[in-house]
Amino acid sequence: MEPIIQLTREPLDRDALVAAVSHPSVGGIVVFEGVVRDNARGKNVRYLEYDVYEEMARQQIATIIEEARQRWSLEHVAVAHRFGRLEIGEASVIIVVATPHRAEAFEACRYLIDTLKSTVPIWKKEVATNGEEWVEG
Repeated sequence: MEPIIQLTREPLDRDALVAAVSHPSVGGIVVFEGVVRDNARGKNVRYLEYDVYEEMARQQIATIIEEARQRWSLEHVAVAHRFGRLEIGEASVIIVVATPHRAEAFEACRYLIDTLKSTVPIWKKEVATNGEEWVEG
């Protein structure tokens, strides 16, 4: 199955992503959902703004998924990331990994989010009560 890669300004739909990777052949489905929190490094965060280099981000996410497939027995994968303005409590990223067994699902999901955050051209600006700044992650 082709991986699902979504880069969108629209709210992410966790249930739809889980349904898309569900299959009778998988025994483990792991979901990572990153949400906007109201604080960071001692600041009161009002909202976040994400920017993305879409074409490159899609290519890099596809490469990361392929690397994960070579390391673990991935059956199905979905990676979705929002961009634009996100309010407190909204999901900014959802990764869903389906594998025959739970251990590889957890390992692959962790690899995907960690590698995405460190290599994919998606930038985050925190807008706090006392100013704003572009930050990692």
